[in-house]
Amino acid sequence: MAGVEHVISMEQTLSRKVERTEAGETSGGHDQPVIATEASEKLSIAVHEKVCTSPLGQRFKKLRDAGANQAETRPKIQKVVFLLQEQTNFQKYYEPRVVSLGPIHHGKSKYQRAENYKLRLAQAFVSDSGKSDEYIYGQIEKNIEQLKEYFDEEVIEKYDNETLAWMLFVDGCAILQFIYFTVKNMFSELKVKNDQLAFAQQDLFLLENQLPYQLLKDLMKLSAKKKELKLGIRTFIDMHSIGNSVDKTPSRKGPASKASKKDWQSFRNVLELKAAGIKLEPSKSSGLRDIRFTRKCNFYPGTLWLPPITVDDSTGPKFLNLIAFEMCPDFENNYGVTSYISFLDSLIDEANDVIELRKARILGNLLGSDQEVAQLFNEIGRDLVPNPEIYSHVRTQIQEYYDNKLMTWLSQFFHNHFSSPWTFLAFLGALLALALSAVQTWYTIDSPPGPCDDFCKHYPH
Repeated sequence: MAGVEHVISMEQTLSRKVERTEAGETSGGHDQPVIATEASEKLSIAVHEKVCTSPLGQRFKKLRDAGANQAETRPKIQKVVFLLQEQTNFQKYYEPRVVSLGPIHHGKSKYQRAENYKLRLAQAFVSDSGKSDEYIYGQIEKNIEQLKEYFDEEVIEKYDNETLAWMLFVDGCAILQFIYFTVKNMFSELKVKNDQLAFAQQDLFLLENQLPYQLLKDLMKLSAKKKELKLGIRTFIDMHSIGNSVDKTPSRKGPASKASKKDWQSFRNVLELKAAGIKLEPSKSSGLRDIRFTRKCNFYPGTLWLPPITVDDSTGPKFLNLIAFEMCPDFENNYGVTSYISFLDSLIDEANDVIELRKARILGNLLGSDQEVAQLFNEIGRDLVPNPEIYSHVRTQIQEYYDNKLMTWLSQFFHNHFSSPWTFLAFLGALLALALSAVQTWYTIDSPPGPCDDFCKHYPH
């Protein structure tokens, strides 16, 4: 700090000398003002450079750059946010298992075996494209500055342009060919085992394993199979889709900080809803937003409609990486996946809740025990901040129904007397006995006297 002030004071002193020189106050020759001015300019440049490279100057530069970058809203390929990195199973859910794509995990020894497969896939893509490998690589290298804009600076800072361009060339070609082979079921040509294929497909959906879609578009334009490749991407995504439409019309509203009174929720899980007389039914579509609550004739019973979902080994990584994407700080979204998981987690506490969802054909369990599924959703749903506007009307309708004591009484009545054929038959038997008893009593009281009754009156024993 003192050094900077000293240099600035030197510049100010020289500037005053220049001013006096230009005013004719010097004792030197005719060329001295010009020499002094040039020296002042050189010193000014030197001072400016020194200030910019000083610790304080760098802080000011960082401050100004932060303001300039504030308007940037394009989401970039980046690492999972720090809060999620603290989860116990971080590596299981967020790091690739067999193949690294892009710059974040590039070069790690655990993924070296897959590098040879990537080269073979990339070569197959080049062969099908009708172009030379040098030409396709040259197009990527030519556009490398534009492609770098799709990455967070932190994840590409250690790569020079040539290294990054080659990485994107190989990985981009390999991904497109991998998807094409998967859709066409042609992997027998590469002699790849099914378990490795399954893990590789999961790796393609990880947040830290992404490539810019612009890169894939540029590569598809260079291929003779452009239409087949585009169709293959759509088919591949449909094959691995969690829901048909997570959010087709994203809102620009993030999670609200305060919830209104109508958002109060006292029910805890599926079993409590069932006890209140609420039935579970699968929605007509598998879109995550297709959740609703209905009542027959606005009375009893109530029905909660939920989109059907199959849970397997890929469910956890898919949901967690979609949630991680929604949590990225550089773009706005409506937290659709986060809100869905939070809602589902509010219904699942234990294995019995999963059993009820299975019975209703809402949840298919290919993961293992029902307890494992319950633990999975409890783990995914931990520490999430959903959008309170999504499903708020459903929660309100359920809560109003749940608070109605008449609904609870009717539910208990039907459960006690109609939950099984035997209880139903017992109820009918009791009802029939009651009816017969009432008829017999009425007949005894209101029946007209007979001849025997008159005789008994006149001739008592």
